[in-house]
Amino acid sequence: MRSLLPLACLAGVVAAQGTSPVAAVAPVARPAGSMAIATSPDGRLEVAVTTDVDGRAMWSLSRAGKALIAPSQLGFLFTDQQQFNRGLAVSVVGRDTSDTSWTQPWGEWRTIRDHHTTMRVRLTETWGLKRSIDVEFRLQDDGVGFRYIFPEAWKTVSIAEELTRFAVAEEATAWWKPAFEWNREEYLYARTPLRAVGTAATPITIKLADGTHLAIHEAALVDYSAMTLAKVGDSNTLKAVLTPGSGAPKVTRTAPFATPWRTVIVTPDAAGLYMSHLMLNLNEPNRLGDVSWVRPGKFMGVWWNMISGKWSWSVGPQHGATTAHVKQYIDFASANGIPGVLVEGWNLGWDGATPMQFDRPTPDFDAAALQAYAKRKRVYLIGHNETNGDAGNYDAQLDRAFAYAAGHAIPVVKTGYVAEAGQIERPGRDGQQRREWHEGQWMVNHHARVVAAGAKYKVAIDAHEPVKGTGLQRTWPNWVAREGARGNEYMSWQDKNPPEHEANLVFTRMLEGPMDFTPGLLGLKGSDNSDIPSTIAKQLALYVVIYSPVAMAADTPEAYAANARAFRFIRDVPTDWEETRVLNGEVGDYVTIARRDRRSRDWYLGAITDETARTLTVPLDFLEPGRKYEAQIYRDGEGATYATEARHRIAFETRIVRRGERLELALAPGGGQAIRFRAR
Repeated sequence: MRSLLPLACLAGVVAAQGTSPVAAVAPVARPAGSMAIATSPDGRLEVAVTTDVDGRAMWSLSRAGKALIAPSQLGFLFTDQQQFNRGLAVSVVGRDTSDTSWTQPWGEWRTIRDHHTTMRVRLTETWGLKRSIDVEFRLQDDGVGFRYIFPEAWKTVSIAEELTRFAVAEEATAWWKPAFEWNREEYLYARTPLRAVGTAATPITIKLADGTHLAIHEAALVDYSAMTLAKVGDSNTLKAVLTPGSGAPKVTRTAPFATPWRTVIVTPDAAGLYMSHLMLNLNEPNRLGDVSWVRPGKFMGVWWNMISGKWSWSVGPQHGATTAHVKQYIDFASANGIPGVLVEGWNLGWDGATPMQFDRPTPDFDAAALQAYAKRKRVYLIGHNETNGDAGNYDAQLDRAFAYAAGHAIPVVKTGYVAEAGQIERPGRDGQQRREWHEGQWMVNHHARVVAAGAKYKVAIDAHEPVKGTGLQRTWPNWVAREGARGNEYMSWQDKNPPEHEANLVFTRMLEGPMDFTPGLLGLKGSDNSDIPSTIAKQLALYVVIYSPVAMAADTPEAYAANARAFRFIRDVPTDWEETRVLNGEVGDYVTIARRDRRSRDWYLGAITDETARTLTVPLDFLEPGRKYEAQIYRDGEGATYATEARHRIAFETRIVRRGERLELALAPGGGQAIRFRAR
């Protein structure tokens, strides 16, 4: 449905990467300082844009008449010209409504509805240079995104800082992790009053007193620096802080261009946050066309024995990536219907004597023989390109690296950027070495080059130590997963993830998109034979709760052979879904998610809790009417708890269920429950 006033853009602006073209029309005149208002399709969310007494542009957000974001600043500081901040006037350029649907080639939902209202507002200086910038807002019923659009007249833009703010209108609780610390995105989430937030990575999740949940993040991060958020003084206001680069400007662009979208999801409860499609809808459609070569699926890995210290990545007596070891994993994967085997440490460079080589195997890794052996066993290998933070070295080898992967029938490559924050290496144009942050503009563009190179050779990318997820898997469907938070490998080390960690991730990190979390540690043993604070049932439930289209069976063949009955769920559970529903949840406490297999009528359920035992009652309203289902239940055993050897206790049950019934899910401390509903 289209409004009488069509959406417009600045005359002469062409579509830039990360933007969509719209027809140009004459602006609608508004007096200086006037207010521009737009509402969501259901009329409940309202955005207003106005100016204060100094001509600062301000935006605000309300829901059903209640203020959520109080008037908050818009604008920019530049390194080579005066700020765009004061003396601004507001005029509405256009409004539009749209209601469409689109299909994901893989994902948590096959079909995504995109129902939104658009308002485009022009901010123009009333004095001096009289420059203009448009701000485009898109409102769904569950949130808003907005971005700045620079017209061609700006020519080259050198941004020192973005002045965007989010003034939360009341006291609130926040779940957040720190930004600009040495360990990149890999920190535990803190739960604090909003006023106690420091400088936080996004998404940041916020709960108001009435239960309303907000999640602030960004979408379509292309050729720009990633946004973090810092608290302003003793207030509930958060301001944008762009990630620095090796030069003075944090962003350098040539106009015309659009910034990434700044997003705020708004839902009445935690479950609604995960169900929002706001971020995906704000990204451009698939650019690659036919992506049937992108293969969702599970994989095992020559990996956990390195993480736990038994094997090494580098060549030597304990080298993991030997021909013999890889054949062992291929055999086990083939026998159990797992299509992929990841191999880390297969290439030259791990000993530090030379830079990493991404098309040269070690002498004890027979790549050609393993390719042929895997093919006979109906298994494929997954590659690993660890840069050790030398992204410049990887850039120089991208074509060789992905030609090698394609030539060895490798459909997915896991990339890695292990280096402390701010220590990514790359050459400057002057030949001098530069140091970059993992989420600065240069690295954002580096990841785009990697994904494009992968697409050229029909190879998918699973990025570790990555730039944050902002929905670009819609535009580049071969960007199948990324890490970007503390994964399950921390369970091997001394500083283990606490039981609440995964229930935090669902409503924070997982709002970014798929995460390669590496679940399935059924042996529950880390390095030095340390105990993993989880139950076996929880490790199974994580395959449903923590989504990735390329999900790892992270433990060893020996651990799975010792837990064969529990391992059946890992064998059965798919990684590509028709539909997803969050049945309940509270941030950091518990969550239950049900998903329907894209290739059958079967449903799968995963429920997890923190350190507190819980009994959750879930209605089976997601099941198909009139059909029986065999519920294959994997639950915590009697007396199970993450804190003792009872963590290994698991119970199995099978029963017939139907739509309309209710199930009680008994979760042990640090536990979970996994169910396959097999259609009959």
